[in-house]
Amino acid sequence: MAISALHSAATGMRAMDEKLNVLANNIANIGTVGFKRSRVSFEDLLYQVKRQPGLENSFGEPTPTGVLVGLGAKLSGTELQFTQGAVDVTNNTFDLAIDGEGFFQVTAVANGGETVAYTRAGNFTPNANGTMVLGNSVGSILEPAVTIPDGAEVQITAAGEILVRQPGAVAFTQMGQIELARFTNPKGLIQIGKNLYLESEGSGDPVVGNPGEEGLGTLIPGALELSNVDPVRELVELIRTQRYFELNSQTIQTADESLQTIARLRRF
Repeated sequence: MAISALHSAATGMRAMDEKLNVLANNIANIGTVGFKRSRVSFEDLLYQVKRQPGLENSFGEPTPTGVLVGLGAKLSGTELQFTQGAVDVTNNTFDLAIDGEGFFQVTAVANGGETVAYTRAGNFTPNANGTMVLGNSVGSILEPAVTIPDGAEVQITAAGEILVRQPGAVAFTQMGQIELARFTNPKGLIQIGKNLYLESEGSGDPVVGNPGEEGLGTLIPGALELSNVDPVRELVELIRTQRYFELNSQTIQTADESLQTIARLRRF
């Protein structure tokens, strides 16, 4: 019956609507430092088995095919794509980009408590107290915390060493060490906004170490990692999604016309 086609096409439209939402978020964050695009995956739904494959025919031989009618599609998941974004050289002392695997660690408030969050954004800056914080809307504090003395000259190395030279001093001294964290499955991290991620059962526990160690990437001082969203790719996917949505809507229109034809036949 055409009623099954109506339901199947409706699930297809719903799935395309979800994909459109993900694409819109990717495009909206083209200019967001350290942003990672998401990819949408789909799966087919249950099937109506009207005849099993392999049943014996009149000659006692197994039939090569059966009759199975699908019931549509649904969104199976969204997958973060952690490909390296382009590096923008800013020459800002506290701007940092990660070349390779790893995340910066910052303090965040989630689920009613304080916790450690992870980010690829490296737009750090000292706050009014001299503490290095992420340049997001809440000023998430870098972990381990580092306080920069007022008026001091600062250098950050590729290995994450924070070197400080006090006014009147000749040599630099190490004030702190930036540590990075990596995950076995970073695609399992939970996005909470503000350029932050939280670990989950899917991501596994973090492996923490200095840049360049434990399989972690190194730092690029005076630079930022930009979003890895490719505008051309997203626009192509946007056009595809629109076409798929239109095809499903045409299926609904055709099924509706079929049902109207059946309804008219019953009058005779």
